[in-house]
Amino acid sequence: MKSNTGTPVIPIGLMLVCIALIFIAPHGWVLFAPIAACFGFVILIRMGAGDMFLSLSDKMAGFSMGLGRLFSFMILPLIFLIMFDVITRKIDFIKDASADITIEYGYSVSFILQDLQWHAHGMLLLMTFGFAYLLNAHVRVDIFRENAGRRGQAWVELCGLFICAVPFLMIMIYFSWNLTYASWMQGEGSESQVGLGWRYIIKSFLVWGFAVALIAALATLFRVACFLFGTMDQQAEAEDKLQFFTDADEMSKLILEENARTESAQGGH
Repeated sequence: MKSNTGTPVIPIGLMLVCIALIFIAPHGWVLFAPIAACFGFVILIRMGAGDMFLSLSDKMAGFSMGLGRLFSFMILPLIFLIMFDVITRKIDFIKDASADITIEYGYSVSFILQDLQWHAHGMLLLMTFGFAYLLNAHVRVDIFRENAGRRGQAWVELCGLFICAVPFLMIMIYFSWNLTYASWMQGEGSESQVGLGWRYIIKSFLVWGFAVALIAALATLFRVACFLFGTMDQQAEAEDKLQFFTDADEMSKLILEENARTESAQGGH
């Protein structure tokens, strides 16, 4: 696609995005890379690539949401493990059987259960970060942002994603991979000699978790960019899919809902 002056703007936009990725990966120029990528995305969206980005954001968000929903069920085995561990500690014949297993095989049932508990907890948290972000279910400290209009809030989100979230998540993926690889090479296991081995398995979820969060962040970034720079139809579609807006109308709805819940609770008593 070309602009009115005949300039091939989409290739230029793609080139700027690629330059940003080249600079941020080996050199860590996190200040230059977001600026170059931002200009690239704006050019692409201005010249008709908004629909492509919205479609791509739907697939990325669907992937993050699907994994988040799947791993949210980890709460069930986590609850079972905690309850089983706490209850069986008080039953004498189970304690005796666990001691026999430790003596014969060198593994402690109690330590294994404790390892499995924090493994399940870590998997639950790491794999649902992207899910929570897409639903705006994470913690926000919006002292000034919540009083801005929707475009102002979108600009804050765009800057935060380009300058903070995306570079941070890329850096964390890099270091998490190094950590996982080192754990695998060292044959790292539990700090307890009678606990679980293969510590690199749970550490690998650092990589997967940050990667899923990065996909969710990029999906939101594409939608915010389309909301700010796309056509009217693209802006409307992106606005419907973005969950972080807290303008006056939205805050009024939340206040009314909270008041209704409070009155209902008081009426029940």
